[in-house]
Amino acid sequence: MIGTLNSLVALVESDPQTDLDIARFARTHGTTEYHLRRMFSALAGMPLSEYVRRRRMTLAGAELAAGASSVLEVAVRHGYGSAEAFGRAFRAVHGIGPVDARRDGGPLRTQSTLRFRLSVEGSTPMDVTITTLPALVLVGHAVQVPLIHVGVNPHIQAHIASIAPEEHVRLARLSDAEPSGILAVTGDTAPDAPEGTELTYLHGVSVDPAAAVPDDLDTIGVEPGSWAVFAAAGPFPETLQNLWAATASDWFPSNPWRLRPGPSIVRYLEFIGTYASCELWLAVERA
Repeated sequence: MIGTLNSLVALVESDPQTDLDIARFARTHGTTEYHLRRMFSALAGMPLSEYVRRRRMTLAGAELAAGASSVLEVAVRHGYGSAEAFGRAFRAVHGIGPVDARRDGGPLRTQSTLRFRLSVEGSTPMDVTITTLPALVLVGHAVQVPLIHVGVNPHIQAHIASIAPEEHVRLARLSDAEPSGILAVTGDTAPDAPEGTELTYLHGVSVDPAAAVPDDLDTIGVEPGSWAVFAAAGPFPETLQNLWAATASDWFPSNPWRLRPGPSIVRYLEFIGTYASCELWLAVERA
């Protein structure tokens, strides 16, 4: 996977003005677009689309600062049909307009070319179980919240706090399928969604598809398939977020599995103050 990601970066660099056929690239490298985008985002700290945009604007900024071309010529060369659309994208990256960059030469923000490297120290212990589950239904209380990569998500906290204690008891009684117990479920996000993207968060349980579900609960259907279950314990939310990063940097590059579309599930085994013992369930398939 590390070699594939570097090949993808090389493709971006070879022709940054052209829209990339990521699905075709993924197929030729024996993987899927979904997995490739998820791995790029996790390891680069930004979506692939954002990296491409930053590289385009880096090159465009250098051209404008050199003063050899007009704003419209640079815009067209980098795939924009109008100076207005180019100007919005340029300002979002550099904080100044393209006219200012051409006149003053900057200041410009540079996105360097990425290089992915695999650490071989194995510094993050991985306690992983592969399990296969039939189709299931996740039921509970869902809400739309913005994606936050680092730190506690206050929107999720507020949602959980709004659920009455007796409702937690009712949900726990409904649980009759793996993963058992109260679950934190996230779904409906693109594989490389940037921070701030709206996602569905469901606080609930897993039930058999044949189970009767109360009308006042939200549901998410889940296809049958394999799951990689990562166990971790430590300060919350740092331990869980570090575990997410380690799956991309340590586990997936070293194992014959890749992500498949599906919700991400966290099962909390113990939660005391800021300490949590949990399992991260990721939908996977053989690579």
